[in-house]
Amino acid sequence: MKKEGKKLLGLSIRYFILILLAIPNLFIFYFVFTPLTLYPVYFLLNLFFDTILVKNIIILSGTLPIELIPACIAGAAYYLLLILNLSTPEIKLNKRIKMISISLITLLILNILRIFFLSIVAYSGSPLFDITHKIFWYLVSTLFVVGIWFWQVKKFKIKEIPIFSDLKFLYSKTKKN
Repeated sequence: MKKEGKKLLGLSIRYFILILLAIPNLFIFYFVFTPLTLYPVYFLLNLFFDTILVKNIIILSGTLPIELIPACIAGAAYYLLLILNLSTPEIKLNKRIKMISISLITLLILNILRIFFLSIVAYSGSPLFDITHKIFWYLVSTLFVVGIWFWQVKKFKIKEIPIFSDLKFLYSKTKKN
């Protein structure tokens, strides 16, 4: 198979995987990352508080329920990291697997710490909880994803640009014909 044919096949496979993982409504991300988030948060909070776990709700000291809804799990953030990775061409399979693993684990750890920190702020009764929660939700979570991706680009010496490099390649194919 010609080099260009391999590139087209690789591009097709990468985007097919992205489409497949998005159906239905990022289910796979929530299925995998809900328990991976919930149980470590419960464990950490249990080190400092008397906690009870009921489904996806952690009750602190019998009074404060911390409900981990899908937005807390951040399935879309994991998917965005995967989009950035799989929409970047010219990454060998072993390197890509390593990058995906490191980025998803890093986001998982940061998300667990974020929820743990916000739980402590909520338990303290701080009037700053709502604004802190909103700052974490709108700003810090976005910075986590962007920061992880830029760290990956630097660490793994990625030269291509997500999506754009693929579009540039496809455009070059139409230009020749």
